[in-house]
Amino acid sequence: MASRLGGCLCGNVRYAAAGEPVSVSICHCASCRKSAGAPSVAWAVYALGDFRITMGAMTVYASSPGVRRGHCGACGTCLTFYELGEETIDITLASLDDPDQLCPTKEIWLSHRLPWEVVSRERIGFEECSPTSD
Repeated sequence: MASRLGGCLCGNVRYAAAGEPVSVSICHCASCRKSAGAPSVAWAVYALGDFRITMGAMTVYASSPGVRRGHCGACGTCLTFYELGEETIDITLASLDDPDQLCPTKEIWLSHRLPWEVVSRERIGFEECSPTSD
């Protein structure tokens, strides 16, 4: 099974995600915006068992009840989003070595979207969260 590789800006944390993602989306929620310092964040959702850290260790932050966000403790790159008890983990698309290999098919939390950010009409949109699978 092929793996997609990725990591942080400084190279201290590296990871591999096996196979294909369950879904690929762009999130507009306020929490994702704050965690990344960006107007939205693109995520590739993988089965938890298909993701592994291959070098270094992520620093984990409990950003809200039941939510853990992983980032590099040295450079701060936002890498993962995980809800306790779930069987999936979200990986920031832009932290992949080849992020252009995956294309978001949906946009979520449009109710939180910044008014000046353009939403693609080619992607399905959800005012809040969506089912994990496309």
